[in-house]
Amino acid sequence: MKPFLFTFFQAMTTFFANAQLKAKVMGKITTADKKPLVAATITLLHIKDSSFANATVTNSNGDFKINDVSAGTYFLFATSVGYKKNTSSKFNISAGQEYNASEITLVQGATALSGITISAKKPLIEVKADKTVFNVENSINATGSNAFELLKKSPGVSVDKDENISMMGKNGVKIYIDGKPTQMGGSDLAAYLKSINSADIESIEMITNPSAKYEAAGNAGIINIMLKKNKNYGLNGNIASGINFGITPKYNNSLSLNYRNKSINLFSNYSNNFGYYKEVMNLNRVQLDSVYDQKSYTLNNNNSNNIKAGIDYSINDKNIIGIMVTGNFYYGTSFTNSSTAISPGNNGMPVKILYATNTAPGKRSNIDYNINYHYADTSGRELDADADIISFRKSGTSFQPNYYRTPVTGIVLDSAIYRNNAPTDITIYTAKIDYEQPFLKGKLGYGGKITDVKTNNIYDFYNVYGNVNVKDSSLSNTFAYEENVKALYINYNRALSKKASLQAGVRMENTQSTGTLESVTAQPDDVVKRSYTNFFPSGAFTYTMNEKNTFDLSYSRRIDRPAYQQLNPFEEKIDELTYYKGNPFLNPQYTNSFQLSHTFMDTYVTSVSYSHIKDYFAQLIDTAGNASYLIPKNLAQQDIFSINISAPLTITKWWSAFATVNAYHSHYIANLGAGANIDLKVDAVSAYAQQTFTIKKGPTFELSSFYNSPSVWAGTFKTNSYWFIDAGVQQKVLKEAGTIKLSFTDLLNSMHWRAISDYNGSYILATGHDENQQLKISFSYRFGNRQVKAARQRKASTDEEKSRLNGGTGIGQ
Repeated sequence: MKPFLFTFFQAMTTFFANAQLKAKVMGKITTADKKPLVAATITLLHIKDSSFANATVTNSNGDFKINDVSAGTYFLFATSVGYKKNTSSKFNISAGQEYNASEITLVQGATALSGITISAKKPLIEVKADKTVFNVENSINATGSNAFELLKKSPGVSVDKDENISMMGKNGVKIYIDGKPTQMGGSDLAAYLKSINSADIESIEMITNPSAKYEAAGNAGIINIMLKKNKNYGLNGNIASGINFGITPKYNNSLSLNYRNKSINLFSNYSNNFGYYKEVMNLNRVQLDSVYDQKSYTLNNNNSNNIKAGIDYSINDKNIIGIMVTGNFYYGTSFTNSSTAISPGNNGMPVKILYATNTAPGKRSNIDYNINYHYADTSGRELDADADIISFRKSGTSFQPNYYRTPVTGIVLDSAIYRNNAPTDITIYTAKIDYEQPFLKGKLGYGGKITDVKTNNIYDFYNVYGNVNVKDSSLSNTFAYEENVKALYINYNRALSKKASLQAGVRMENTQSTGTLESVTAQPDDVVKRSYTNFFPSGAFTYTMNEKNTFDLSYSRRIDRPAYQQLNPFEEKIDELTYYKGNPFLNPQYTNSFQLSHTFMDTYVTSVSYSHIKDYFAQLIDTAGNASYLIPKNLAQQDIFSINISAPLTITKWWSAFATVNAYHSHYIANLGAGANIDLKVDAVSAYAQQTFTIKKGPTFELSSFYNSPSVWAGTFKTNSYWFIDAGVQQKVLKEAGTIKLSFTDLLNSMHWRAISDYNGSYILATGHDENQQLKISFSYRFGNRQVKAARQRKASTDEEKSRLNGGTGIGQ
């Protein structure tokens, strides 16, 4: 209870500490012919150093209002696509004042921001009606972390013991990188995210109800990780290096170089991570009147390298063409050591102990080649086109000796030694086009996408006798999977009045797939073909009741297709008593989500939502004799009711904070046969709080905490609560071009999990933890020109496919 009270105290301090009077800045943006300019961006900047204070956009009348302004001296900076920038004269604001700024006029022309240098500092957390943004580059405690660790600390996001990601209590989250969903799932996705340095990440966007323009995949929504892209003219870059002290030291480095002028932008990024990471997992299993008490740990030798390079060429003011290559390369060895005491009945006296090790060296490469085109004119018409080729290659072997020994003397009673070879090749071709134009006082968007996937998986299993590998044909196979998805969508957005706006759309997706298993022993599921067409409507209605209250009602229907490896029916041994098996008959899961949100004073956001998931799939534990195995299965349904309250605040000039509390009720239902029924309800709450304290011309301190109450993983595992407290400090050096950061994560070493499953004749108590407690030190240095030009973020055509490369094999998925 103490960790919850600590986090709750932080949250309540944040909510109520902002009681002092704040000022408001209001005004109007017009065109040269005095017409109101809609959706222009207004940025409030401090006059002293042009640092960011706040920002907003104009409404349908060209009016804007910026709330929550501290006393000080400012100026306004106005921009809009197709117009030249403009600024206001400086003005002073006193506490509680409502300042009416002079009208600002924007003239059509170039939009480059080359005339001003902005020292922009966004708030750490930005909460909007449709998404929450975690601005990683402003976080001290993100120092030395990777993308996977940051997701654990993102508001509303949780990660279970098997590294499966959920959001607002729902699984099926799709991970995007720069607007492009990753093509990996399960353990491969986790490994990829662990290879991305926090120094390369600009922000993490959590989108709960995406519009029809987005892929329909992702029943919990989308998490979009935006990597840094340099916005400055001339030659410039950033170099960073860090070391993390845990059980063993870990190292991370990054380098970015960028050259930009009015016509060309050349960009490149390189980063690496290397070091040993330890994971601990213990399983106490009661099955067939026997007790299997397993203690295990895994050491992962992680060596990963990431590259990103490309060029954008502005043909003229309206047309841009670009080429980009993104690559991730990993090599390393995973070493697992386990002992399982086997006891008949519940007398606690083991009759034998299984000692097993698993040495698994492997390599993985994931390369995306992208070509893109962008068109935009001053009338509001925009066209984006992308084509991608993705090559995913994975080679992996494992050596698994298993020895049964007597408990006291250690005499070998029996042994079984295995070796396997399991390469995977996946090639994905995608192309998409998106078009938007003004239509009937609103904006009409439509487009399409086609995806073609070809996967080849080989699994060769060997029994090892002496030093001789003997292939076991009955456990070896090849699995080929082909999938083609065609999609079309239409989306419309317009203001209905000064107070109300509407967005509505629908996406159609047709899927054709064939899975082919080749093995010595014929099986009834050797070939599985599927063909289905679905429609995915979405919509949102926004109503501004008055200057303090805005309401937003949204709905979306979404799909989660199984990861490619989840469909492969071969059996993969984890150890002598545990194995994994795919399910070629695993159906997609469908979700209908409704959300009502309320925004108060452009700061406090409260949302209430309901989701119904049909054919919810999870990684379940089944039994075969004295062994247990993992298999993905469809449950009947899951229903989730949730409420979320969030508030990002600037309390004083030196104190900023963010707090969010999320509570949900989840109900899992399944009837999978005698002894395998599931009817499980859970009420859970999570809280996150972060506070930043800045000393003028001195260091900046950060304190963050998280608490998650008991909940349920994968429909069967009831978990205990878990929590953490992080603390950090940073100091600017070398005329603010350099930054030194120091952080201590999981101060009290409290991120330990515990879960219980009682399903289908198997009772399991699982406990474990990762290497969460670390001291992290990093240094970064910016060099080159710092004049700002508007950056172009590329969202290429590889969307949902990246999240499905090689589904996970974890217990809780």
